[in-house]
Amino acid sequence: MRQRKWTILLFGFVALGVVLSNSSGNVAQDARDETKSLDPVATFSIVGYDPETGEIGVAVQSRVFSVGNGVIWGEAGVGVVATQAWVDVSYGPQAMDLLAERVSPDDVVERILVKDIDPFPGDWPKGGRQFSVMNAKGEVATHTGTEASDWAGHKIGKYCSAQGNILAGPEVVDGMVRAFEETEGHLSSRLQAALEAGQEAGGDRRGMQSAAMLIVQKDGGVWLNNDVVLRLQVDDHEQPIVELRRLVEMAAEQRARASRLR
Repeated sequence: MRQRKWTILLFGFVALGVVLSNSSGNVAQDARDETKSLDPVATFSIVGYDPETGEIGVAVQSRVFSVGNGVIWGEAGVGVVATQAWVDVSYGPQAMDLLAERVSPDDVVERILVKDIDPFPGDWPKGGRQFSVMNAKGEVATHTGTEASDWAGHKIGKYCSAQGNILAGPEVVDGMVRAFEETEGHLSSRLQAALEAGQEAGGDRRGMQSAAMLIVQKDGGVWLNNDVVLRLQVDDHEQPIVELRRLVEMAAEQRARASRLR
C-alpha cells in the first residue's frame, strides 16, 4: 500500500489499541483494567463540505482533555472522519484508507463495523462506537451504536453530519445542522457556528474542556505545498469553543494576508 501523510491532531489523548494476550494472559488483563479507568469520548462533532471551494472539514468539542487527538482525521482529496464514544481510534486510519480507494462512505462504515472484533465487549463495547465518514465530494455516512451513552445520535444535513453522545438531547445535533446550513462564509465559520449552536442547545451534559477543527484542500493552505487549510486545537480551557473561535478568526486573518501577497 502506498504511503500517505496523514493530517492528524496528535496531542496527548489516550489511544485504545487491541492488545494480544501473552501465554499468561497478563497483557490482555492489563488492557481490560486500563479501559475500566477511562471514560467514553463523549463528544459532539460535525463533518462538513463546501461545494464552492472543495474544502472538507471536521470540528469537535468534549469534556475530555485534548479531544482532537484520535477523534478527527482528514486528508485533502480523500475525506474527513470523526471517531468518538466508546472509540476505537483505528477507525480513523481504516476509514481514510478505504476512502482513498474510493470506497463509498456507506460501505466504509459497513466494512469497518464488520472488521471490528469487539475485543472488550464488557468494558469498551463495539455497540457503543460512533463515527462519521465524509468523502471529498461531501457524501457522508454516520453510525451511532445502540450502546453509545445516552443521549446519543446523529443527524445528516446538506453537506454535513452532526453526531454526539452524552448530550443534553437531540436538539444538540439538530441545532448544529441548522447552524451549518444557515451560516454563510468560510467553511471554518460554518463549522464553528455549528459547535456554538450545539453548546447553546445543551452540548455535552458533563461540560466543556477541549475543542478542535481541521480543514483540508489540495494546496489550500498558506505557504507552499500545504494541503492543510487550518488545524486548530484547544486542549484544556474553561471555554474551549470561545477560544476556538478566536483561533478561527486569527486563521482567517492569516489567509487574507497570504491572499494579498499572491
